[in-house]
Amino acid sequence: MDLDHSPGVAAFRAEARAWLHEHVPDVPLPSLETQEGFAAHREWEAQLHAARWSAVSWPEEYGGRGADIERWLVFEEEYWAAGAPGRVSQNGISLLAPTLFDHATPGQRARVLPSMASGEVIWAQAWSEPESGSDLASLRSRAERTEGGWLLSGQKTWSSRAAFADRAFGIFRSDPGAAKPHQGLTYLMFDLRAPGVTVRPIGRLDGKPAFAELFLDRVFVPDEDVIGEPGQGWRIAMSATGNERGLTLRSPGRFLAAAGRLAALWREQGDPADTALRDRVADAVVGARAYELFTWAGATRFAAGGEIGAESSLNKVFWSQYDIALHETALDLLGPDAELAQGPWAEPWVFSLAGPIYAGTNEIQRDIIAERLLGLPKGRR
Repeated sequence: MDLDHSPGVAAFRAEARAWLHEHVPDVPLPSLETQEGFAAHREWEAQLHAARWSAVSWPEEYGGRGADIERWLVFEEEYWAAGAPGRVSQNGISLLAPTLFDHATPGQRARVLPSMASGEVIWAQAWSEPESGSDLASLRSRAERTEGGWLLSGQKTWSSRAAFADRAFGIFRSDPGAAKPHQGLTYLMFDLRAPGVTVRPIGRLDGKPAFAELFLDRVFVPDEDVIGEPGQGWRIAMSATGNERGLTLRSPGRFLAAAGRLAALWREQGDPADTALRDRVADAVVGARAYELFTWAGATRFAAGGEIGAESSLNKVFWSQYDIALHETALDLLGPDAELAQGPWAEPWVFSLAGPIYAGTNEIQRDIIAERLLGLPKGRR
């Protein structure tokens, strides 16, 4: 891909930059992991949607701009460089929406996507279960057939955004007699306020409920909320994991902006004699650029008809470790009280600590890299 963008892409960048300059709040919104902050971020999603910036890569009929991957990456650069709020709708837009585009019916897309783009409905991811995280195929939550739909029972945990979200998506065991654990699973969407659903927030290191556990007691889900064919949930879920680990969850624009702020912080407060810390700042800036170029290389392959594939595991290991290193460098630069401060670095640092765990642990990703990319023999399980 030619990184000297065409006039059309340059105009797209200029339009995005101008809109963000005019609309990004002067005062940062409250944390989206609080009731107040969640509501404020939902209103921000509505503003984005009104100007068709909430899901730029979607078709126009669902509220997007039909932007290609080059324009999407450009928008992400501008979004994070402008200091815009974190995206409370990310689970829906980045994880569920690609699944719907690939596997849902036209009626499901027309029913679900517009309210997702506007922030009217915020989605939680409900995949992990107690004793079933990275080994997702061992999940035990059930979907039992009933008239007109399914009854969901079981427990999900570490569900991102579930403390305040409206709906959730996940896979359930619909055929307990299937020959293999990853067979007989069905992908469903369900209402977090439906009878039989109990949401119990899980406090993060800073006490904010960034996750929740869900208890499901014969929760009715109509047939219209099954994605794809019953029993094919594993295949559908695996098509979503590449998006989660690869391009969509952590765009390079996010890290370029953070690395830029870190370099500015060093210029303001850094001790020139502390060469070790200076080198860590330099590593953070170089790392952001390296991740940017790696992403553009992947985007070029994707735009040419290729797939994200197992290379997404390389992405996931890199950005999850890089995110922690970048924020720890900032905290070390700010001093011993920085972890307790309510500034722009403490909460992102707390969030970064979960990176090596969610979206498939880094241990699992290293197994994938070893076996599928390097051709090494399978390790002991």
